[in-house]
Order: sequence, then C-alpha cells, then structure tokens
Amino acid sequence: MSTLLTLLDAFDDLPQVRNLREHTYDALGDTVVDVGCGSGRAVGELAARGVRAIGVDLDPAMIEIAVERWPAGEFHVGDATALPLDDGSVTGYRADKVLHTLAEPERAVIEARRILAGNGRAVLIGQDWDTLVIDSDDAELTRTLVHARADGMSNPRVARRYRNLLLDNGFVDVTVEVHTIVWTDSTALPVLANIAGEGAWLDDQATRGRDDRLFVAVPIFLASGTRAD
Repeated sequence: MSTLLTLLDAFDDLPQVRNLREHTYDALGDTVVDVGCGSGRAVGELAARGVRAIGVDLDPAMIEIAVERWPAGEFHVGDATALPLDDGSVTGYRADKVLHTLAEPERAVIEARRILAGNGRAVLIGQDWDTLVIDSDDAELTRTLVHARADGMSNPRVARRYRNLLLDNGFVDVTVEVHTIVWTDSTALPVLANIAGEGAWLDDQATRGRDDRLFVAVPIFLASGTRAD
C-alpha cells in the first residue's frame, strides 16, 4: 500500500496533473461520484467547490486514508461494476486510472449510466499503457519493459476504447481529448521504478535525471459523454 500511495501522490502532485484533474471536474453538476477514488484527492477538491462529492474504492485501506485526508467528502467501499448508489442519484461520474484494472470495463460504463440522472455527464481518464515514451540508449529493453508492465494488467489498452465504450453503452455527445504529461527531471523516477524495478536500466534513468537529460512522456486520454435518455 505505501508504495502505491507514494506513486499516486507523486503523480497527482505534478502541476500538469493538477491542471488536468481540475479540467475533468467541468460540467459534472452538483452531485459527483469519483469511482476508484484512491486516497480521495479528487473528492476533496470537488467538495471544496461546494459539490456533494462521493468517493468509491474497492480497497478499504484506501478508503480509510481518504476519510482521514478529506473529511468533507463522502466515502464508500465498493466495486466499480456494482456501485452503492441509487439509480439516477448523481449528476456526474468520474473514473480516473480505473478501467485498465477491470476484466470487463464495459460493466463499469453500464453502471455509470445507471446511477447518472438524465443529462448526467461521465468522464473517463487514463493512459494507454503501451504508449509510454521514454528516452533511453537501449530502445529494445525499454520497449520490453513497457510492454511487460502493460501485459500484467487486465486491460492495459482500454483508454483507446473509451469513446466506443461510451457510445456503445448509452452515452451521446461523446468527446475525446489527449493531454500529455512530460517529465524531464527525477520526479519521474517512482513511475519508472514501477515499470522496471531496480537495476541498470533504472540507474541510467537516475543518472539522466541528475544530468538534466531525462525525458518521459505519458499521453492521458480523457473521454466524456452525456447519458442518453
């Protein structure tokens, strides 16, 4: 848990990520559920805007951390495919870095439609795990590491399906944006360690960070749609 939380905190603290997170809150209305809320940062930020913000996560330990960090939010342990919410009870649905963990992500999108009120808005955010861009002298090893990390997930390439998942499951006015997060310093090292683990490859990236020669880019896909009546 501590390693995952450290990684999430490091990523969420980046100015680029903070700006993107704020952008995802637009047009979600006055009652919003954040599915896969983790440590609750989005819920806390939404609550600070005067929104009734509800966080749901499958991990009870994460929910405990979220309750401690963001007491203004409302938190529940729950599954993205079976949310503890009534039909039509929210105006906005947000799922950030969630669908790649699910064996059947379409079930989560169907559940989003169920809990959304008429004209409610759903936002899906995440990266395609095959499209990490990392500068390295060993391109072949880098490709191997990136693909191996992706292949260890249930749905590493689901972000490229976000648009079709929304269109196929009761959403209209669907739009897609791509926002690229770029690192050029050692703040990328926790992310790279999560991909490669300890070893010569990571040591080389650490050296690049010290020498101001590190480059990592991660495209983040943001798809949104309105619940069709």
